[in-house]
Amino acid sequence: MTVKAIPDGFTTVTCHLTIKGAADAIEFYKKAFGAEEIMRMPGPDGQSMMHGEIKIGNSIVMLNDEFPGNGPKSPQTLNGTSMVVHLFVEDVDAAHDQAVGAGATSQMPPTDMFWGDRYCSVVDPFGHTWGIATRKEDLTPEQCAERAAEWMQNMEGCG
Repeated sequence: MTVKAIPDGFTTVTCHLTIKGAADAIEFYKKAFGAEEIMRMPGPDGQSMMHGEIKIGNSIVMLNDEFPGNGPKSPQTLNGTSMVVHLFVEDVDAAHDQAVGAGATSQMPPTDMFWGDRYCSVVDPFGHTWGIATRKEDLTPEQCAERAAEWMQNMEGCG
């Protein structure tokens, strides 16, 4: 029997989130992003989650509870996060409202951005930041650079 190097349903890069309260996070992601639970494996104490998998759209996200002294830390422990989980959706405005309605905090409302996406960001109750976008225009690298320069020029003096 031949084993696939990349299992069915996975892409080359797969997000893996460490969370305090992974079981609660799965329920939140179902409400906020329409996630489908694929599986969960309990931790040694029978309460924590050693490993779980959900599917959002066509992508699998792995997650687990934080295990103090062993492995990655959750955003709650770190008092922030250094990464953003990025979602492309059909309707960014509706996705933003759904996530906020489920309990996420809006960091940036849906806005038309210089790179051609309508984009927003939310923070989930577990501290992970989610960027959500709908592509509105396909731009060349030159067009994007020109728009970025204009945007940065307009930002001077702000903040």
